[in-house]
Amino acid sequence: MAYAELHCVSNFTFLRGASHPRELVETASTLGYTALAITDECSLAGVVKAHVAAQNSGLPLIIGAEFQLQGQRLIALVSNRQSYGELSALITLARRRSSKGEYRLEWPDLSDRLPNTLLIWLPSGDLEPDHEVGEHLSYWFKDRLWIGVEHLLDGNETYQYYYYRNLAALWQLPMVACGDVHMHSKERRALQDTLTAIRHSCSVMELGERRFANAERRLRSLPHLEKLYPATLLAETLVIAKRCQFSLEELRYEYPDNVVPSHLTPAEQLRLLTEQGAQKRWPNGLSANVGQQIEYELSIIEQLHYECYFLTVQDLVAFARSRKILCQGRGSAANSVVCYCLFITEVSPDQVSLLFERFISTERNEPPDIDVDFEHERREEVIQYIYQRYSREHAALAATVITYRPRSAVRDVGKALGLDPLFIEQLSQSLSWWDRSVDLQAQFEKAGARGHMAEHFYNLLQEILGFPRHLSQHVGGFIITKSPISTLVPVENASMPERTVIQWDKEDIEALGLLKIDILALGMLTAIHRCFYLIRNHQGTELSMQSIPKDDSATYDMLCKADSVGVFQIESRAQMAMLPRLRPRNFYDLVIEIAIVRPGPIQGGMVHPYLKRRQGLEQVTYPHPDIKNVLER
Repeated sequence: MAYAELHCVSNFTFLRGASHPRELVETASTLGYTALAITDECSLAGVVKAHVAAQNSGLPLIIGAEFQLQGQRLIALVSNRQSYGELSALITLARRRSSKGEYRLEWPDLSDRLPNTLLIWLPSGDLEPDHEVGEHLSYWFKDRLWIGVEHLLDGNETYQYYYYRNLAALWQLPMVACGDVHMHSKERRALQDTLTAIRHSCSVMELGERRFANAERRLRSLPHLEKLYPATLLAETLVIAKRCQFSLEELRYEYPDNVVPSHLTPAEQLRLLTEQGAQKRWPNGLSANVGQQIEYELSIIEQLHYECYFLTVQDLVAFARSRKILCQGRGSAANSVVCYCLFITEVSPDQVSLLFERFISTERNEPPDIDVDFEHERREEVIQYIYQRYSREHAALAATVITYRPRSAVRDVGKALGLDPLFIEQLSQSLSWWDRSVDLQAQFEKAGARGHMAEHFYNLLQEILGFPRHLSQHVGGFIITKSPISTLVPVENASMPERTVIQWDKEDIEALGLLKIDILALGMLTAIHRCFYLIRNHQGTELSMQSIPKDDSATYDMLCKADSVGVFQIESRAQMAMLPRLRPRNFYDLVIEIAIVRPGPIQGGMVHPYLKRRQGLEQVTYPHPDIKNVLER
């Protein structure tokens, strides 16, 4: 016997699904399923995580979504790349016409927006509206429509089966087995009830019929399914699965090319801007080493087809500079001479030895990630420029998944279990104690609560921690696409006015190899700009990021004395304790200073050996001559 589960929601159907996408995929693979569909409600937020797990397990993954419309439930399943774009665009439409966290779908939306998508219809059980819906759906989805049958042992199976069979005969539709899966195993039943109570803002005891009757909405074993469903309904799941041949691997990301003049190629435009920037950076001419490095970087960028990405970042930086908004590239992009020539970064190769491969490497096959800081009070101008230049159809912020953390978990689970609100608040304010269930038991006994409630509460907390609660907007990570972004990933409204976010977070974007631009806000840039203003008004000296003295000995004398209060990156107690020991005398010394005062180098025992070798108290050795040029810096 073979079976494909075609109706399964993960915990990205917030406060409904009780299992992570990874758990669902791994369990389905273990049970021997032929395929698994992840069909979160009006959402594709969990499909990338399921895709990664499916790649690891070898289980075919079907992309889909569930919609609820006037008492009817619809399961849309993706058949090919065109179908995926249709579904993503439909989700975007439903989400964009509603407030954050909601969606609104109308029957006319289905008439012509899903011409390549398969549909499973779960009728409401009300004869008159079911007849009307069946008439429309059978016409709109000819040869692509099934009636889903869910045997969940709630006492209604026989009546439901014959009712659905009559509908199927009336509209000449095939029937298919579905599981309405909400959890990967029956052990999540208690958590599923808890999530339902949280969703309805009541306790588990007050749920009544809103609570599932049993744990049948799980991934069930094949022998169990064989007893429940007629063989024809089980076999039909394989017919549908065979028609669903799409994989997220097929998504091809195209960066917008409207930053390129029509008479030039992206490579030619990037070279032109780089050469123009190099003339400004080195008016007396390039050194041979810098010229060779520029050629090397341009060749790698062209080989990997990242020209439009660099041109887009350059365009944003040029806009900011035209508005006199201070900006500065950060991170590994500082290892690029091309970024320096495009005025994305201010780290000159004359100051430090650059390692371009830390930024881009053909061996790693990872997209570049350029983070650009802007003055925090004026970053919104840059964001609105992105929307104006590329439109909201082609640009949106990445999402951040807000998950349950200890304090929010204690409050929500405690309320769902009907615990005293004052007791819950006291627990949430003193979280250090509940690392162990025995300590939690003591807290419950102190509050007069006995029995198994403390252990049950503790187990639920351990399960719900890390569960997604809702989507929020990333601090500044933008996805910009050539084609409408809604054909790549659904877009929805953020809570902030005039903001839209995609349904994938940073990890999803990286997993699919998509390109993201981080438009970040930095208060220190605002402070520097104000300093420029004060110096100009009081001393008559015009300063810029480029003209700040790079090797001012008086400044380094102050730093060696740990006089760094208010200085970005080196004002913490740990940094101030290190400054007199390391005694920085140039910019790269500060790079080392900031990098070495981190948990990794400290716990790895790197600090003291480095200081001794820096002071000449220990001999400098290298594991291999091939990495000497990297380590000796």
